[in-house]
Amino acid sequence: MVALVCVLALAQLLNAQQTAGSSAPDSKYTINVSVREVVLHATVRNRKGTPVAGLAQENFQVFEDHVLQPIKHFSHEDIPVTVGLVIDNSGSMRAKRAEVIAAALAFASSSNPQDQMFLVNFNEHVRFGLPQDVAFTDQSDQLKAAMKTVIADGKTALYDAVAVALEHLKKGNRDKKVLIVVSDGADNASARTKQKMLELANKSDAIIYAIGIYEPEDPDKDPKVLKELAKAAGGESYFPEELKDVLPICERIAHEIRNQYTISYTPTNQQADGTYRSLQVRAATPKGGGYFVTTRIGYLAPLKPESTIAIKPEPRN
Repeated sequence: MVALVCVLALAQLLNAQQTAGSSAPDSKYTINVSVREVVLHATVRNRKGTPVAGLAQENFQVFEDHVLQPIKHFSHEDIPVTVGLVIDNSGSMRAKRAEVIAAALAFASSSNPQDQMFLVNFNEHVRFGLPQDVAFTDQSDQLKAAMKTVIADGKTALYDAVAVALEHLKKGNRDKKVLIVVSDGADNASARTKQKMLELANKSDAIIYAIGIYEPEDPDKDPKVLKELAKAAGGESYFPEELKDVLPICERIAHEIRNQYTISYTPTNQQADGTYRSLQVRAATPKGGGYFVTTRIGYLAPLKPESTIAIKPEPRN
């Protein structure tokens, strides 16, 4: 039931703001980013841990290597998201299979109409759930058909599944990209190592939320892996133990996805030297008090000026 309630709550909350932006063309949400522009998605909280909305550009300061940077773009909109659902279908998840399917379908059915969604099912094999000629969908019937054909069995290739999902996210054309990983954290079948998975998550511009679903006595559980994965991508991990804990957790995830501030700037340091640049974002109240800001805290500069690879900020430690 935990997985079902969690994703149902996420679906309802993510859909709450779709009316305001659902009829607008995609171009409204497009951020034109040069190869030397750094883009950050920041969550702002007050001292009680509650996300703060309604701040303006003048409430923010961005520092690169302790040098104040001029903000080029600022927005606080409910922009469409490219979302990947990464669902564990290994034998260790067999008892939770029905709940996970219902949860994923409920999430898909209630998403923003302009969201791009895809499904990755995995046990010892990693498979895209959608038909081969469908990269993304907003149709819950397609996801339902894909998930119904999967039997929970076999070993677990979590690391490979996350790597495949991160690569597929790059094909999405929404400015914000999110992975929601539902698993017990175990892995006993991947070709990739845990370190390689974390490295890929580190370099990606995706935000990863990990939801650990398992029983306390489950011998296959590995919450540490899920914590490391979420941390590597600037997201968070959640391990609901009781049903009453699920709703506030899911409210927090959904609120972050839909209410983050998007900030970009062109670095004053234009040296293409491949060095690490530390980042700090500060947000202040109109009266000068401070807020807590969660975002990525660094990136690697390109090695060549002509590089066409967008800068990927490194995550918060």
